[in-house]
Amino acid sequence: MSVAIVIPARYASSRYPGKPLVPLTGASGKSQTLIERSWRAAMSVSGIDRVVVATDDDQIKTAAEAFGAEVVMTSPDCANGTERCAEAHAVMAGAYDMIVNLQGDAPLTPSWFIEDLVAGLGADPTAMVATPVLKTDGAALNGFLTDRRAGRVGGTTAVFDRNRHALYFSKEVIPFTPKTYSNADDTPVFHHVGVYAYRPQPLADYPSWTPGPLENLEGLEQLRFLENGHSVLCIEVDAKDRQFWELNNPEDVPRLEAMMRDMGVE
Repeated sequence: MSVAIVIPARYASSRYPGKPLVPLTGASGKSQTLIERSWRAAMSVSGIDRVVVATDDDQIKTAAEAFGAEVVMTSPDCANGTERCAEAHAVMAGAYDMIVNLQGDAPLTPSWFIEDLVAGLGADPTAMVATPVLKTDGAALNGFLTDRRAGRVGGTTAVFDRNRHALYFSKEVIPFTPKTYSNADDTPVFHHVGVYAYRPQPLADYPSWTPGPLENLEGLEQLRFLENGHSVLCIEVDAKDRQFWELNNPEDVPRLEAMMRDMGVE
């Protein structure tokens, strides 16, 4: 099975313009842009045939090529990362059996998250799309709740059925739980890790589907699959004591840099 990782990156983010070029300083004091750290995370994954950055922005293209990335230029009309991955795969002549969307705001994504995702989708011939989910501890859940109380969008949460098919994804914290958790406690909440693996046909079909009300309300691209009757397989991954967070807001920069210092990430 041939697998390509596509890293969609756009400059004109509504919440954080220029986000891919934001510098992040690691434990050694070395500074690298978000897009470079995301590319290096992708390059560390085993069993991958090709890694490309997909963008519509010349500044990102120049920066990515400067650190050695292959760049595929895509339309500025792409509404989200999945549409950009679909266009990039078409530019690559639709040559891959599986396409992984590693969004360019998750530089702390461990390689085994993606390896487990690829293996999980590959093992289920009926599944067309898969995404990782991470069981939260109290510290992560309390961070989500703090963000929401402050009016910030933090992590996305997921709920799924017994067969691990997604029931819903939300920027709110779901399911509701009235309990207060200590930082080390297990919780019933799953953090959705913003990585996707697609088989070629549903990815190619995706841009032709009209965004539905749930996608428009939540601003979550994966809901378009659910609203069009396509299941999304949730693959539970193990953090192995590694911290994980996406860069969603400017306030996340010091949080990510503190995590990198704690884990010794250069």
